[in-house]
Amino acid sequence: MDYGTRIAELREKRGWKQEELAQILGITRAALSHYEKNRRKPDFDTLTILANLFGVSIDYLIGRIPHTQNDMNPEVKQFIDHLELSDKDILRRFNLMIDGRSLSEEEAKRFIAFIRMERMME
Repeated sequence: MDYGTRIAELREKRGWKQEELAQILGITRAALSHYEKNRRKPDFDTLTILANLFGVSIDYLIGRIPHTQNDMNPEVKQFIDHLELSDKDILRRFNLMIDGRSLSEEEAKRFIAFIRMERMME
């Protein structure tokens, strides 16, 4: 299946018209129509927005993989779904770093608070 068909199917599953998705993407309806009919290829930034918006990978959008999500071991999926960045064990185990310095528990909590606030503003 080609990228245009996948974009159109994902849009339709959401019940969106082309105008609605085009507005979200910041492009014209005509540009989106060209993507969906495989007349033009979306740039990387647009692919990234589409992938995030629909919760799929760019690989899925461009047809490199046949399904929207990788098959994942249920135990791994549960771990990832409940992973909390501020957990002391996670910080110690994975040594998350910014600018070559490990994140403290307090920095991780502030980072999470920042992301949550940013998401609320979307």
